[in-house]
Amino acid sequence: MTLTHRAFLYTGREEFLAGTTAFLRDGLERGAAAVAVARPENVAALRAALAEHDGAVEFYDATEFYRHPVRTLKSYLDLVERLAPQRVHAVAEPVWDGHDAERRAEWIRYESLINEVFADTGASALCPYDRRTLPAEVLASTRVTHPVVIDGAERRSPDYVAPRAFGERRERARRVERPPGAEYLPIVSDDLRPLRSFVAARARAGGLPETAVRNLVTAANEVAANALAHGSPPMGAWVWNDDGEINCEIGDNGHWRPDPLTGFVPPKSALDTGFGLWTVRLLVDYVEMRGGWDGTFVRLRICR
Repeated sequence: MTLTHRAFLYTGREEFLAGTTAFLRDGLERGAAAVAVARPENVAALRAALAEHDGAVEFYDATEFYRHPVRTLKSYLDLVERLAPQRVHAVAEPVWDGHDAERRAEWIRYESLINEVFADTGASALCPYDRRTLPAEVLASTRVTHPVVIDGAERRSPDYVAPRAFGERRERARRVERPPGAEYLPIVSDDLRPLRSFVAARARAGGLPETAVRNLVTAANEVAANALAHGSPPMGAWVWNDDGEINCEIGDNGHWRPDPLTGFVPPKSALDTGFGLWTVRLLVDYVEMRGGWDGTFVRLRICR
């Protein structure tokens, strides 16, 4: 069972409803589980248009569903698992409001990851994009992240890039500079209590709420433990505040080249490789990894 992942470019409520209601009705006729994740105004319009199927379609507010890329992946995975053995037919409308370029790039990468994470589920996803309101960069990205694009007509996208290759592009484009004022703590033993205290104190000083402090400390501890197990000394941690974002970077002298999908594809159990980084990605807002001649570095970011 393979995934079908389509981008649906529309203009106006009438075109939105024509495409999405036909898609959901087709899913119901095939015996699939119909799900609609959309903006509140579009959820209301879909409910009214599908009134004859009341109770047969699950509706979700996209502004709540699309808050964090990896948590959104997990929410869709939970839906697919809960609704099995039915296949899922999902209208999945991403939310692009209020994002700077870095956050938009991370959500664009999320759309690419859908193709890997749900590859064998048999699910069908229709992702609506409003031509009138979305940035040109976001609209253009649909042809790279979706194998099929509906833009007046349905066509396979000649510009589609597989998730691993897309991820490699994304990692190459990341910023890697660390500010001169970043505070540093060397990691010199397996006792990570000094690291946890160091990170917690600076996260609190930077204004993070206590839940976010605990999440960052847990994530930093996991990354440092991984560096101790697989990296090479010297190793250490840097923490700094970047315009309201608390950054914590763990580095060692090893030469690991991260797979661009590491920590994005959920492991089957806690014993599987990648479980730790999957957990880390769920705990913080963004994770950046790079490996090169100067070592291996994992940067954790939480927005205040």
